[in-house]
Amino acid sequence: MNAVTPGLNRRIWMLAWPLLLSNLTAPLLSLVNTAVVGHLDSPRYLAAVAMGGNYFMFLYFSFNFLRMGTTGFVAQARGGTQSTLIVICRALLLALVLGSLLIAVNPWLRDLGLLLLGGSEEVQTLAAQYINIRILGAPAALANFALIGFAIGVQQTRVPFKMTLLMHSCNAVLSYSLVHIWNFDVRGVAAASATADYLGLVAALYWLRGEFSPQARREALELGLLRLKPMLQLVAVNRDLFIRSLALLSVFFFFTAQGARFGDTTLAANAVLIAFLLILSNLLDGFANAAEALVGEAVGAKDTPALHSSVKATGLWSIYIALGAFVGFLLLGAPLINLLTDLASVRHEARHYLPWMLALPFTASLGFWLDGVFVGATRAHEMRNTMLVAVAMFFLVWWLSLPLGNHGLWLAMNAMMLTRGLLMALVWRHHSRATQPGY
Repeated sequence: MNAVTPGLNRRIWMLAWPLLLSNLTAPLLSLVNTAVVGHLDSPRYLAAVAMGGNYFMFLYFSFNFLRMGTTGFVAQARGGTQSTLIVICRALLLALVLGSLLIAVNPWLRDLGLLLLGGSEEVQTLAAQYINIRILGAPAALANFALIGFAIGVQQTRVPFKMTLLMHSCNAVLSYSLVHIWNFDVRGVAAASATADYLGLVAALYWLRGEFSPQARREALELGLLRLKPMLQLVAVNRDLFIRSLALLSVFFFFTAQGARFGDTTLAANAVLIAFLLILSNLLDGFANAAEALVGEAVGAKDTPALHSSVKATGLWSIYIALGAFVGFLLLGAPLINLLTDLASVRHEARHYLPWMLALPFTASLGFWLDGVFVGATRAHEMRNTMLVAVAMFFLVWWLSLPLGNHGLWLAMNAMMLTRGLLMALVWRHHSRATQPGY
């Protein structure tokens, strides 16, 4: 038996609460940018910022592997009393290379993205201006993913929270000043976002300076930044996580496109209901991130009892959160829909599909939690494979349930989430029986 001690629960909460608060503040940036351009003299500015924001949301989400991959390797290095500095240096190098590459290929990516997003010619022109400026922050944005992963891995989870507050605050002040004082319209919002990325990078390096001690730097120099084997391991893990992210993105793109085929009202209702999934994921992410740090530390230390205790404790907290989310969605689902939209037709349509949201805590929570466990154990290969199978399940269920219309679409979404969680649980159960720590 691996008992869950009060001390372990305290560690989990100390790791989780800053990340929970950070996740809750994440939507504020979108609201601020919307408010800043929402008072200009034409709706085309708001449409352009919304389009550009969606472009970067999907673009940067594709590179979130830099956060997850870094966390696992850093946590394992910490548990094994090895150099964590060399891990973050390699991750930052990869982030800067990829960020510079994004700037170089921006004209082609931008045109493809705008083609997929649509919109009037005037809005597309403004959105292109937004993208051309904000992409200059790509090296810092990707480096911040790595630094957030590093902070979680060394169990300094207050750093991502402080980064979020600083970046959002500076972004808000700069956006307002550049748009309403210096009249830079969408270009001001884009410049503010790019600047905030660099401010976050500098601040993170300052707040984590204790991890860059002279001894740590000497150890990192001895290990060598460009040693082939560890670099290939880092690239391989990030490659698998990248494929996983693209597979998941393909589902959400397809989900949105199919919802549009059922009409504007259903499309809008689905957009409102996706907020329930975002709320659930943000609530669970704090404990998934705690699992990443604790599982990685136990794997690095080859401490099997600690590994099993960490998995069990974070799993229990995820169950509590899932049950709380179910009760919250049951009691507050309709009021939340009313809060998100004033349109009577959209409210009615969203309430019609609300029961699918009540299923989400039970179908999706297992996968969100095990993401953290697998990241800590750097089992990216299995994360990729289980996601690919789950995506295949989504398309199979969608095709079989075509007569059900939008109900079939939500059934497919729940089926994908459940398949992912169950497959990951089976994989973890199989490997946990092995004698090697970390399996």
